[in-house]
Amino acid sequence: MNHTRRRLAVGLVGAAVLAGCDRLTGRNTATFHFTDITGAEFARKLELPDVDGKPRSLADWNGKVTVVFFGYTQCPDVCPTTMAELAQIRKLLGADGDKLQTVFVTIDPERDTAEILTAYVANFGPGVTALRGDAEQTAAAAKEFKVFFAKVPGKSAGSYTMDHSAASFVFDPAGRVRLFVPYGSDPKVLATDLKQLVAAG
Repeated sequence: MNHTRRRLAVGLVGAAVLAGCDRLTGRNTATFHFTDITGAEFARKLELPDVDGKPRSLADWNGKVTVVFFGYTQCPDVCPTTMAELAQIRKLLGADGDKLQTVFVTIDPERDTAEILTAYVANFGPGVTALRGDAEQTAAAAKEFKVFFAKVPGKSAGSYTMDHSAASFVFDPAGRVRLFVPYGSDPKVLATDLKQLVAAG
């Protein structure tokens, strides 16, 4: 992926975030290592089919800390690295690992068939769900999350890669967006933030 575009996308989202605070006092209620976007006016909903064609939404994972990542299965580095790190974090959470849900949203439904997505997410252990909408649904979901993606033509006819934002969005057990996590973050540090959200219920 184009690193300049990735940094730009991260910067744009970072500039749009709002600090989390107590509704009554206006004071921060938690201290996170990553950007607290509690109350943000984006990433409020996610409604896409899963690989079986079943409509899914964030409400399906209420009670769990949910991490949403937009990517594609032919991604050479960013996507598999992020997914592997989330699998590592699940282990770092120990007994609370089953309270972490990872949601992988494909930005390349043209090539990422249900069969390919099923096999892909199986590489990253339990607690991972893949979502696959059509082109219009995918664009709408990306817009809601302020996620950038675009086709980049390859060297051979008909080939292409996908340029895209590289960040994860963390939702608390109540389904509220809480954290923006850029690509390349330390899994151990992220695990400490997720533990706070798990403990808060």
